[in-house]
Amino acid sequence: MAHLTLTTIVVDDYDEAIAFFTDALGFELVEDSPSLTNDGRPKRWVVVRPAGAETGILLARADGERQAAAVGQQHAGRVGFFLRVDDFAAAYERMRAAGVTFLAEPRTEPYGQVVVFLDVAGNRWDLLGASPAG
Repeated sequence: MAHLTLTTIVVDDYDEAIAFFTDALGFELVEDSPSLTNDGRPKRWVVVRPAGAETGILLARADGERQAAAVGQQHAGRVGFFLRVDDFAAAYERMRAAGVTFLAEPRTEPYGQVVVFLDVAGNRWDLLGASPAG
């Protein structure tokens, strides 16, 4: 059996990204350890994840022009991450109060409530929840 343990988001700044994911989204900081690049320069190994989840996000600070150009464009402007929550209204209000940028008003689709938001790097996410009636 296999499972996905991590995915990476390239960010401009470790601390800003940690604050966004832990404060605005309510994720837990799983690890923040010193590390080295392949050529021996210092970096950090930073992992966040939703509370209780097994899959985490590696927050990787952009290293060089190519990676810096990818910040916020990891999915070419498409929604690339999907965050399902138990209480959509509460999560939406908490995130709004924390200053998260939403690109539209929440809407109801056949699969539930949804609204697109931007993470600290500018990547698009869907916030997903059950329909208001059930």
